[in-house]
Amino acid sequence: MSVPLPKSNYIGPEDYLEMELSSPVKNEYLAGEVFAITGTNDSHNLIAGNLYMLFREHLRGTPCRVFMSDVKLKVAAADAYFYPDLMVTCETAPDSHFREQPKLVVEVLSDSTAKFDREDKRQLYQSLDSLQEYVLVAQSCMDVRVYRRTDDGWDMNIYTDGATIPLASVELNIPIESIYEAAWD
Repeated sequence: MSVPLPKSNYIGPEDYLEMELSSPVKNEYLAGEVFAITGTNDSHNLIAGNLYMLFREHLRGTPCRVFMSDVKLKVAAADAYFYPDLMVTCETAPDSHFREQPKLVVEVLSDSTAKFDREDKRQLYQSLDSLQEYVLVAQSCMDVRVYRRTDDGWDMNIYTDGATIPLASVELNIPIESIYEAAWD
């Protein structure tokens, strides 16, 4: 979740990156505008944590790593830095604070960010040549939408109760119930 700061706070990307090193609050950056990220609720956190554990265990022993919402994703074409809920990358990064070549990005939808995640952020992420799948996970019901890169562009599939979600980018099939385990207890 993010909230724009006043326009008078326009800064360049280098200044943004320097600011983030000591900021007590995480901020996303888009073409000179800085957006403070607000906290999440327990369902959001549990869903993201479940996915992290599934990816972490599956990727063990490979050169790929899964990162949670504390590592930024640079989208150079948009002059942007975001904190995706999860991303998987196999790159050797030149900077330990951000990545540029994810294979997979996951956003757990919040009421305040769902529209941006589904539309604008999706298009920005899809501009990354390395991205193979973009996953949107609802937090109030079992609804997972996977956008997959194809030879003709991007396809989208919806998975609901009882489904197994194939993620070709990381060669993993996930039962939807594993994503939502304990999310509403």
